[in-house]
Amino acid sequence: MVDLSVNLGRLTLRNPVLTASGTFGYVREMAGFVRLERLGGVVPKTVTQRPRAGNPTPRTAETRAGMLNAIGLDNDGIDHFREHHLPYLRTIGTAVIANIAGEDEDQFVAMAEEIGGEPGVAAVELNVSCPNVSHGLDLGVDAAAVGRLVGRVRAACPLPILAKLTPNVTDIVPIAAAAAEAGADAVTLINTVRGMAIDWRRRRPILANDVGGLSGPAIKPIALRIVWDVARALPGLPIVAVGGIADADDAMEFLVAGASAVQVGTATFYNPRAAEDVLDGMIRHLHDAGIPTVGEIIGTARSNRG
Repeated sequence: MVDLSVNLGRLTLRNPVLTASGTFGYVREMAGFVRLERLGGVVPKTVTQRPRAGNPTPRTAETRAGMLNAIGLDNDGIDHFREHHLPYLRTIGTAVIANIAGEDEDQFVAMAEEIGGEPGVAAVELNVSCPNVSHGLDLGVDAAAVGRLVGRVRAACPLPILAKLTPNVTDIVPIAAAAAEAGADAVTLINTVRGMAIDWRRRRPILANDVGGLSGPAIKPIALRIVWDVARALPGLPIVAVGGIADADDAMEFLVAGASAVQVGTATFYNPRAAEDVLDGMIRHLHDAGIPTVGEIIGTARSNRG
């Protein structure tokens, strides 16, 4: 038997495999493909204070090594989430991490306070890093703003807090440090990388929004480097890694780089069982290596430069 339990600050998970927000719907849609109770947790799609129609179509485009999306946080708002989705989510048998996004700090705080009073929610993930909307999501590029937001949410919400950060900055370490100092239990690294695709025959971008967020295998090396940088600069800060994780080997790379948990995202679109497959492969790898607890490998990668 392998002990897969991990701690993300105040949040304890039965294993380190989660689903990524925006790629798993509201979870109910995936119940026929994945044994949800086996996963460490699920992160439903982002909810906002008011309903959002999102961006105009087309808002997804396939690339050679992943996909671009500019969904724009299409959702029915927090009231609908609480009334229609949470009752189901309470029954699935694993940790539910609610992902929220506000147009400003006050909205983030108000939503976190609402979610914090709901039974069946294990933690809150703050989406301060979506590249396809403006307003409050822009604060993710500023360390002081992120720190201020996390501190206010921590004071208003009793649940563990994960801050999901953007790679679209010069240096993410100060932003992660600000989140940690303000009381974040963990940081989620990374959200999508800004990119675009063009139909040269029409002389127009393919996405109606012109640019979108790139996800999938293409961003894995970027995400891995960022996890490595933050883990080395901020030892002790739990990291949830996301970005191009499609199989157990991908997940193991992130764990030894310093992540305590992983989120499976874009792989779910072509393999609905991807998260469970990652978990099964992780168990095999640890068993075959004679490693009794997953915690023994976290952060064990060492630089070739000494």
